[in-house]
Amino acid sequence: MSDTESLDPDLPAVEVRGLIKTYDEFDAVSGIDFEVQAGEVFGFLGPNGAGKSTTINMLCTLTRPSGGSARVAGHDIVSERDDVRRHIGLVFQDPTLDGYLSGEQNLRMHAELYGVQKDLVDPRMEQVMRMVGLWDRKDQQVQTYSGGMRRRLEIARGLMHSPRVLFLDEPTVGLDPQTRASIWGYIAELKAREEITIFMTTHYMDEAEFCDRIAIIDGGQIVAIDTPDALKESVGKDTIRIQTDDDQLAMQRLTELYEIESTISEGHVTFGIASGEQFVPRLFAELNVPIKSVNVNRPTLDDVFMKYTGSSIRDAEQAGGSETSRAVMRAFAGR
Repeated sequence: MSDTESLDPDLPAVEVRGLIKTYDEFDAVSGIDFEVQAGEVFGFLGPNGAGKSTTINMLCTLTRPSGGSARVAGHDIVSERDDVRRHIGLVFQDPTLDGYLSGEQNLRMHAELYGVQKDLVDPRMEQVMRMVGLWDRKDQQVQTYSGGMRRRLEIARGLMHSPRVLFLDEPTVGLDPQTRASIWGYIAELKAREEITIFMTTHYMDEAEFCDRIAIIDGGQIVAIDTPDALKESVGKDTIRIQTDDDQLAMQRLTELYEIESTISEGHVTFGIASGEQFVPRLFAELNVPIKSVNVNRPTLDDVFMKYTGSSIRDAEQAGGSETSRAVMRAFAGR
């Protein structure tokens, strides 16, 4: 049955308490706690093998947790599995479309599986396919679609039954940068048009910037959670580099006016300050030294990940990710 009722905005769309998933003696997810608010775009950022997909599988009732609890759309993921499934949409990391069917047939089959009211199927299908730019290709076999088109169709399929929470597991993995940007354009439109909460996983730093909040997960544990800007601010100050007519005088003025210590490097005066972009207009107005150029470098999410985990996300993928995958495979092989 289709359910278009929106979540109570005062209640979390996702509520997780002490969630654990253990394979034999290996903890893929180690007692995590977090909440996702209704209408939020929430991102799980971490390397492959960090526990992102395992968490989504538990929240979507595909894997039973070893401990802890979670509620999705107000329903317990263990005792109310059917209720959870009725209220969520899921776009898997790996493609699950039937390539021999048309785009329309794939969506009709999904609507039937979810019991969408028959008189609502056609208008809903047109709505979601237009949203992802595929309405004019609805009659063509999915095997003729490009990778980006298939991903967009999977998002449309996940929306057919009007879910309250849409889970996107690595929604743009394997796609080229231009197609990834296109997918995010459709996700932004989705957020604007649908009353829905989006929970996504990614290991792409630029994608995490689209989220309202991010949880950084590494080794099965959440090490930080906040907005992208707040996480970057937690790393430290912005770095400003200016080129002036008199660098020595500029350094003196920075000390006198703002008590800022600066250095000269490669023909530029360099210093650190919080909220650098907001500071630049003051710099031009008050420094009283002609400024030829200015450059502001903010801390990045790469810097954030390094601060909280001690390694870059690429290094973590090469080391921990592969080891995690091997450990899970060993656990399953022993069953």
